[in-house]
Amino acid sequence: MSADFWAGYISGAAGIILGNPLDVLKVRLQAGSPPSPSQPPPPSTSLLGPSTAATRSTHSSSYLRPFLLGTAVPVLGYGALNALLFVSYNRTESFLNRLSAPGAGGDAAGGQGRGTDLLTTWLAGAVGGLATWVVSTPTELVKCRAQLQVPSSSSALSCGPGLQSQPPPHGTSSPSPTSSWHITTHLLRTTGLRGLYVGGTVTALRDSIGYGFYFWGYELCSRWWDDALFLLPSSSSTTTTTTTSSSSHEDSSTTMNEAARVLLCGGLAGIITWASIFPLDVVKTRVQTQRTPLLGDDRQNINAPLPRKRLGAWDMAKETYREGGLRPFFRGLGVCSVRAFIVNAVQWAVYEWIMVELGQGRRKASRQEG
Repeated sequence: MSADFWAGYISGAAGIILGNPLDVLKVRLQAGSPPSPSQPPPPSTSLLGPSTAATRSTHSSSYLRPFLLGTAVPVLGYGALNALLFVSYNRTESFLNRLSAPGAGGDAAGGQGRGTDLLTTWLAGAVGGLATWVVSTPTELVKCRAQLQVPSSSSALSCGPGLQSQPPPHGTSSPSPTSSWHITTHLLRTTGLRGLYVGGTVTALRDSIGYGFYFWGYELCSRWWDDALFLLPSSSSTTTTTTTSSSSHEDSSTTMNEAARVLLCGGLAGIITWASIFPLDVVKTRVQTQRTPLLGDDRQNINAPLPRKRLGAWDMAKETYREGGLRPFFRGLGVCSVRAFIVNAVQWAVYEWIMVELGQGRRKASRQEG
């Protein structure tokens, strides 16, 4: 496996673990469901027996557990998705650079450098995003359905407006949320492989546009950072020839500047990405979490009304607009922006660090090109 594959995989897994609690809030706001479980308040009496204390502890944990829902599948799936994304992006960028400079004698940066123009960066990111569709669609579907679960007093789990979770395994009636693994196996058993690709078209569109802006935003911010540093007066120019300690101080300053660049530019790239595709993501979430026979229903709620057929992306967009105009298309954007900055700052930092440790830092390659 190439260095960018492992760097992408590890950084992707780290990002989903860090950002899952806020991602739960985002998905629930997009789908129109409450961000926290609707549980009755725990007893407030001062005389609590052992059984009452245990019940209180259970109630307390029920408020925390939903924010860990849907983590298992994304840790595996999003790690693979991120690895595929960076490999596809780097190879596509390398290919486009060779096309734009046929006399350059190949790719001087070994596929790890940065394109000379931002359009190349955007196109390479869009191709990389499209390549992730085969992984991102089932991962997003299972993740969203797991995250929308709200524990209730009965075995039926409410998953948002018009959506019910899959029934518990045969012979059980646990009120605890259904696991990501059970959701996946239930879909495969009842609908086959196509059941995991509900909302695939809008997901592919979201990923191609979003990841185009993702790499474009990171590159643009990195260039602005370099230009700003170039314009700032260098305090080290007067001390670089004095002692060896000044050299180590300069190296430390360079490392800190590079770390700050990666964190800031990575975070801003995440915000740019989600701002560019958030309405598409709202439609995708609603398409994938709507309650239809295709996705499976709770047998104890068979009398609940069902739509005549599963709505496609366009019909879901019109239905969302009728719900409240443009506002539902941007519900949860604030939470998503906070999550995007934190997750992508860390994700880019992990990726760049691993690439440097493996001797294929993208930053070094771009400097050698320039």
